Amino acid sequence: MAEKESAGQELSIEEAFEKLEGIIGALEDGEISLEDSFSYYETGMRLVKQCGEKIDRVEKKILVLEDSESEG
Repeated sequence: MAEKESAGQELSIEEAFEKLEGIIGALEDGEISLEDSFSYYETGMRLVKQCGEKIDRVEKKILVLEDSESEG
């Protein structure tokens, strides 16, 4: 997979979306084996989870900022 992932570094949301687009394209192409399809699917789901977690963290930060602005 990516050098960042193998080195333990998390991908940015943009990088993850780019990889997801590539995975979707490969799956839609239909030229890969069933075994490879499962591997792509697993990688894609991992990326979706990672993106969801990042978005949740950003939403929490925004809520904290909004609360502190409304109090101040």
